[in-house]
Amino acid sequence: MKERQQNPVVGDQVVLRLLSYNSNNRADLDTIDKIEIYFLDPALRSASNPDGRRLVETIASEDVSHDDLGAYSTILDLTSGQYLIGTWLDIWYATVSSESVPIENNFQIYPNLWFATPTPIVYDFNFAFRPNRLRKGSKRYLAIEITPNVPGRNELVQYYENLAIVSPLKISIEQECGDCLPAEQDLRLVIDAESVIVRDKCTGYYFLDTTDMDLGVYNIWFELGLGENVYISEKQQLQIE
Repeated sequence: MKERQQNPVVGDQVVLRLLSYNSNNRADLDTIDKIEIYFLDPALRSASNPDGRRLVETIASEDVSHDDLGAYSTILDLTSGQYLIGTWLDIWYATVSSESVPIENNFQIYPNLWFATPTPIVYDFNFAFRPNRLRKGSKRYLAIEITPNVPGRNELVQYYENLAIVSPLKISIEQECGDCLPAEQDLRLVIDAESVIVRDKCTGYYFLDTTDMDLGVYNIWFELGLGENVYISEKQQLQIE
């Protein structure tokens, strides 16, 4: 299962999400009435249809999940032969204050990423995150950036960026306490290898609620799974003040 910005390919299942806000606060729409999926077909571009829209599928309201306050999703199955490599448009028809509102989003379907080599994959990834200081009580998304650390050949950089985009990402956070006994580590673990679901290309977003976290410094690290390889970052520091 991939997110819309994780470079889905033909045969994947992709999660299309919609978040709705009112006055900067997450808020529910009245209803999601339907979702229309269009292929932007270059062969159909014309003065009356400048981006070549061709309706491929209509998703009924009952097939849209209400995941949380102001959060909706549906799963699109790309195994059908009608889903081609190229640019796609999903239009969510929502009702807000008795008014029907179309909400447009884009996603792309990419070709498969084959790579052949006589030697094992040995390159690495660099991880960074922001912000690294939060006031206690803050509820914020941490933005986790993944950068391939590879030789400067464009095709390799692009290939490894694509691998980072599609590979599962996990986050762990533990409270720093200097010379603690190893046996105490589990007691200090706040987040234990939780999956980072919200992804946008080489960036992942993890929602962190610091309300019940103690003041102080925390170790934070990331894990990227790539085939038979697991890349675990060095521990970095997050401060709650």
